[in-house]
Amino acid sequence: MNKIQLDETICALATPAGVGAIGVIRVSGEQSIQIVNSIFKGKNLLEVPTHTLHFGKIMEGAELVDEVLVSVFKGSKSYTGENSIEISCHGSPYIQQRILHVLVQTGARLAQPGEFTMRAFLNKKLDLSQAEAVADVIASHSEKSHKTAMNQMRGGFSKEIASLKERLVNFASLIELELDFSEEDVEFASRPELKELVQKLYTLIQSLVQTFKMGNAIKNGVPTVIAGKPNAGKSTLLNTLVKEERAIVSAIAGTTRDTIEEAFVIDGIQFRLIDTAGIREHTSDSIESIGIEKTYEKISQASIVLYVFDVNETDSNQLETELAGFKERDLVLIPIGNKIDLGNAEQIRAKFANRNDIIYISSKEQQGITDLHKRLKRVIESDQIHSDVIITNIRHFQALSLAGESLQNVLESMDIGRTGELLAFDIRKAIFHLGEIVGDITTDDLLENIFSKFCIGK
Repeated sequence: MNKIQLDETICALATPAGVGAIGVIRVSGEQSIQIVNSIFKGKNLLEVPTHTLHFGKIMEGAELVDEVLVSVFKGSKSYTGENSIEISCHGSPYIQQRILHVLVQTGARLAQPGEFTMRAFLNKKLDLSQAEAVADVIASHSEKSHKTAMNQMRGGFSKEIASLKERLVNFASLIELELDFSEEDVEFASRPELKELVQKLYTLIQSLVQTFKMGNAIKNGVPTVIAGKPNAGKSTLLNTLVKEERAIVSAIAGTTRDTIEEAFVIDGIQFRLIDTAGIREHTSDSIESIGIEKTYEKISQASIVLYVFDVNETDSNQLETELAGFKERDLVLIPIGNKIDLGNAEQIRAKFANRNDIIYISSKEQQGITDLHKRLKRVIESDQIHSDVIITNIRHFQALSLAGESLQNVLESMDIGRTGELLAFDIRKAIFHLGEIVGDITTDDLLENIFSKFCIGK
């Protein structure tokens, strides 16, 4: 992204490319109203009030381009914090490009990715974490991800960070003041009170950091692997959960050679479901061997593993041996006893009475699927810290982690009686990292990395 010039007027298509009923073209910048007014036949847009809508025609010279509705937003009352226009035209790609061409010919330039939201940030309409949430709102794929992104965009996360930062700045000012009077051995703040404050801040930051696992799952979907021996019914379970014949089902063992990924949603939580090749120790099929390697790779990346086994072909000791390989992994393991419809349900449950965590199902007959849904939902809800503020952004997670490390250093320094100068150094570091989150501390490279991921019209 080139360096943003706020004195330039920008324009871009804000709706998806392609044929539709309407298209919306956004224009923003000090001269945006003048530029659009010069090609608009209707009311004089320079004289109309802000936040008003006007019907008219876009002209190229004497030629009619399209009949449009124009929305006018003036000055700081707009999304970008500067004069802005939105042109609602017919959805023909030709018409949209023709209007953009006329705008450029009249003095605007095409916007860069994310430039409208970057201008909102630079004009202090949004802080950086709120600006990042705009992209998350657009990309939200479930009720949970939408609510989390909306809360962040409205400043829920920013308010928490601002409160932390303000308390740290107050703390730092007391320490800095003490340094100015170091020769007089003056203490402006009680060390026990300061330690209590830093401990509270550190605990709060750690609680925010701990929400990242849940937040990342809400934002990107929970990686959930279906694993088990060949012909246990893994592919049938995938098809049942996504309600689509997505995977090939066959009585022949080893049918699945590669991983298959699909998504499904339970009460607003998206799960990224991954069907894998059956796990067995020995196979002469080189392609199946590669598939098994990929299975272990996907398991290492998963948050949840649904381990599917045939309740009629597996005994209790075999199951314990198969599940033992997952004990050292940082994931949630849910044993799925499949094909319950082919045997005596009471006898099957008695056979595995030593385990109370098995979900008994029949993928083919869709028995027990509701119980599986409930278990998956319970896993996520039990992992969620009940807070309105959930961290979904890895940049925020890293900055909070670094701020937490700095505060931990402050606590250690106070325990061993280090000088106020060292305390002040670590406090300043914590303030710096919190400032990175909301945009008090920025670089051109950071802004380019964030906003280049936005779509052109946002």
